[in-house]
Parts: sequence; structure tokens; C-alpha cells
Amino acid sequence: MSTTTKTKPKAVAKPITRTALRKLINQLPESELVAAHRYLCYLRDEGDPLLSKLRNAPTEDEELSHEGWSAIQEGLDDIREGRIVSRDSVWNEPP
Repeated sequence: MSTTTKTKPKAVAKPITRTALRKLINQLPESELVAAHRYLCYLRDEGDPLLSKLRNAPTEDEELSHEGWSAIQEGLDDIREGRIVSRDSVWNEPP
């Protein structure tokens, strides 16, 4: 004799949308808005590992050399004079 057990189907989690988050934020008590703001800023800023590493990188303690400043100026001049190649045109060039 075979018995079958009925199991509840697993609930499918709906994707979280910005609209759903806005609705939730609108339901927060005024006293929690500062905490919500801080946490959302944390997720935006510190949640990005690259951004976090850049923020925590040591400060450069050496002066930029004359050659370094000249290279920066040359690059800015190239941009102003239109002597640049777009990233897209480089990526789309045949090998």
C-alpha cells in the first residue's frame, strides 16, 4: 500500500522592487527615518567592495612630480583638442 504525503508548495519569493521599498519606507515611523537613511547610505556606499577599498586606501603622501603634472596636463589638452579615441571605437575595432 502506497501513501503519499501532501506538502505545501514552497512560496515563491517576489522580487523586491524600488516601489515596494518606497512603500515600506513610507510605513516607517518618523522616529526610524534617520536609522533607515543611515542604513540605506551604508548599503549604497559601503556595500560596494571596490568603493569601500578606495575609501579606506592610504592617502598618497608624495608630491606629484613635474613629469606627472605634465602628463596630466597633456591628457587634459588632448581631451580639449579632441585628440582622443572613444572606448567604444576601440572595443569595436577588429583584431
